[in-house]
Amino acid sequence: MKIDKSIIKELTEYLNEFNLTEIEYTDKDTKIKVSKSISNQVISVSDSSALSSEKKITKISGTEVKSPIIGTAYLSPEPGAKKFAEIGKKIKKGETVMIVEAMKTMNHVPSTVDGIIKEICVEDGQPVEYGQTIIIVE
Repeated sequence: MKIDKSIIKELTEYLNEFNLTEIEYTDKDTKIKVSKSISNQVISVSDSSALSSEKKITKISGTEVKSPIIGTAYLSPEPGAKKFAEIGKKIKKGETVMIVEAMKTMNHVPSTVDGIIKEICVEDGQPVEYGQTIIIVE
């Protein structure tokens, strides 16, 4: 059986062009498989925004209101509406501070204490985890 080297060469070029690790060609009774190993390849990813700016981490004292469920946090009842919680706003225990959507259900998250909102720890539309701090009240 004679193997057409031009097919192997073309498949090898496709591996490199499309950054593949394996490619297979089948024609009637011929099956050719070309692969390459990437075990020694080092992949480096850097976040340019993290390199260009330093963020100050400050601990704000107060009571942390945590997400009771996993879902997506929303700061207002609908897009463009007034936010439930804003920094400096007085809130009462039981007052809604945000909505966490889980499985198409909108769950109102109440404040666990009376006080003034010192920090909002999540952004509108951001995914949140169970127990994640969403606001800090002092």
